[in-house]
Amino acid sequence: MSFTANDVMALRQKTGLGMMDCKNALTEKEGDIAAAEQWLRETKKEKMDTRTERATGEGRIGVAYGDGCAVIVEIQTETDFTARTESFVEMVEQVATMATSQGDGDVEATDEMVALVDDIRITTGENANFARGRRLSGDTFGHYVHHDGKRAALVQVDGSADADTLKGVCQHIVFHDPAGISAEDVEASTIEDIKTTAIAEAVESGKPEEIAGKIAEGKVRKYLEENTLMAQKYVLDESKTVADVMGEATISAFVRYTLGG
Repeated sequence: MSFTANDVMALRQKTGLGMMDCKNALTEKEGDIAAAEQWLRETKKEKMDTRTERATGEGRIGVAYGDGCAVIVEIQTETDFTARTESFVEMVEQVATMATSQGDGDVEATDEMVALVDDIRITTGENANFARGRRLSGDTFGHYVHHDGKRAALVQVDGSADADTLKGVCQHIVFHDPAGISAEDVEASTIEDIKTTAIAEAVESGKPEEIAGKIAEGKVRKYLEENTLMAQKYVLDESKTVADVMGEATISAFVRYTLGG
């Protein structure tokens, strides 16, 4: 079966590979475009599988919504150049959308998701991989993805809150990295360590035990104000706390991703 220059161009548009790769594939498969495409994907993937040791320090985070759910995913690649391409951004969005059909919790990379990532590996020659993902169920969500795609937050809310407020809270989460939603989410061991250290320092400086205890309580209070989401000063208006901004609505869960973190 013969093939034309238009066939080579059509195969190139479908695979994103170079003209010579496409011409060689069509030659190998005697002009059968479908067979040539399959052959290219198989042979290029085999080549890329030998390069999985390459570091994937760049990538992108994406968010997608489904029926009563939301998903956040992180996919990594080797260079920021690739991570910024339209094809990579679209692939991340597709993977996130696919993950909405899964159950709550950590997202599992399905064969379909891996195939989409493999397409990026094949067409760019870079290593790429699905890093992680999380799915939440609920009625009201907000999210924020930083312009470079390397930091993002997803928040789930009980109650009514407008989109701008939720986006602002997600921006706050991205830039302030809270340890939890409220004091109840902070490990008891963390609080105990703060108290123990504060008391020891106060006693060592000559403070009575009663005063040392009050100093420790103050240290814990300050830690919670600075590190729990609802008590933190709101990043867009520090005259308010996040609790003030949320009003009657309550935050039931949040996920914060930093690329590679």
